[in-house]
Amino acid sequence: MTPPSRIFNFSAGPAVLPEPVLEEAQRDLVALPGVGSSVLEVSHRSKVVTEIVETAEANIRALAALPEDVHVLFLQGGATQQFAMAPMNLLPDDGAADYVVTGSWAKKAAKEAELFGAARIAASTEAEAFARVPKASELALSPDAAYVHVTSNNTIYGTQWEVLPDTGDVPLVVDASSDIFSRPLDMARDGIGLVYAGAQKNLGPAGVTVVLVRKDLVQRADALSRTIPTMLRYSTYAASQSLYNTPPVFAIYLVGLVAKWLVAQGGLEAMAERNARKAQKLYAAIDRTDFYRGTAQPDSRSLMNVTMRLPSETLEARFIKEATAAGLAGLKGHRSVGGVRASIYNACPEAGVDALVDFMIQFERANG
Repeated sequence: MTPPSRIFNFSAGPAVLPEPVLEEAQRDLVALPGVGSSVLEVSHRSKVVTEIVETAEANIRALAALPEDVHVLFLQGGATQQFAMAPMNLLPDDGAADYVVTGSWAKKAAKEAELFGAARIAASTEAEAFARVPKASELALSPDAAYVHVTSNNTIYGTQWEVLPDTGDVPLVVDASSDIFSRPLDMARDGIGLVYAGAQKNLGPAGVTVVLVRKDLVQRADALSRTIPTMLRYSTYAASQSLYNTPPVFAIYLVGLVAKWLVAQGGLEAMAERNARKAQKLYAAIDRTDFYRGTAQPDSRSLMNVTMRLPSETLEARFIKEATAAGLAGLKGHRSVGGVRASIYNACPEAGVDALVDFMIQFERANG
């Protein structure tokens, strides 16, 4: 059978996955080698699933060079559940955490934290339509904060922290859902205590959330006075190797394959170079003309989500329709802001970016 031709997928999520990963999963879907049944059918209490989880964790550790004092957890509920789970486990009732609001998701995270303690807004760029991330001098950080929460990449608005803020001895909690493992990650150097990411943008399929958390922070919840449900404690997953209940086995299996693929591509340094090259091509195509207008300020531009506007909404709708017909899908901007958005995550091939740039030039010639 001739395999179906694949489009270039620029969707913000669930997003494009590496073709070699899809092909490996396809080969093993009916029966895992040496097992005789599908990964979708194996008991989560079996040695097979334990090995799947162990392999995924080992691949992530190798990819990110994680220190031993960091747990790798596989949870459910998406990043949105982490908006509550992080403060539930880390924020005392009488304590406060600093939140840097750089987009809709960061704003929602701060609101959720208010259920458990004080969520102080250390900086916000909402007045500027979230077109940039704050400068270090704008951050009103408190040395007594339980943690500082940032969203490393803002999918809707096309902005990204090039360098995470220095928070001193206060641990960083990072929502990295849309740029995790797109560049080197050094938790110790950057003072990161916890990183969480819904896998469906840059690491795997929908259904699993990857959490990297320092062991000392996992223990913090045990000292809190509040009652935390078992399934919302990081320590529950840390103690059970993420196998306390039935986990999203297939999603974890695919995350392990993606991490292995990233290692084979040269690791995070190589991915950072590739992602920068892809983004530079698109931003150059935007900046060379007045027909396209980038929405993020140049010093805050994301390497993952490139957002732009055209001269009119009518032209934007035509651009998206014709691009889709040309095999360039998922380019419609988020419903809250409109416009055009190209999500060029790790698995987005450079050939897809080249095809989009060519289409942009042709579309301008026909409509400019």
